[in-house]
Amino acid sequence: MDQKKIDRINELAHKAKTVGLTEAETAERAVLRREYIDAYKASLRAQLNNTYILQEDGTKLKLKKKDSSN
Repeated sequence: MDQKKIDRINELAHKAKTVGLTEAETAERAVLRREYIDAYKASLRAQLNNTYILQEDGTKLKLKKKDSSN
């Protein structure tokens, strides 16, 4: 997500707190927020996919996906 979109999210958040948003602006904010959250999750997944645990004996273990059946 580029800085221009993040700035727009912040602009809409500030406007929502001060004067309120139109329906179009509310919809735009929802789309931008969803895009931001998806980008954040993708970044976190990529980081976790490249994370290894260093054991005491010097071996590296790749992180495993958590079982989500809980």
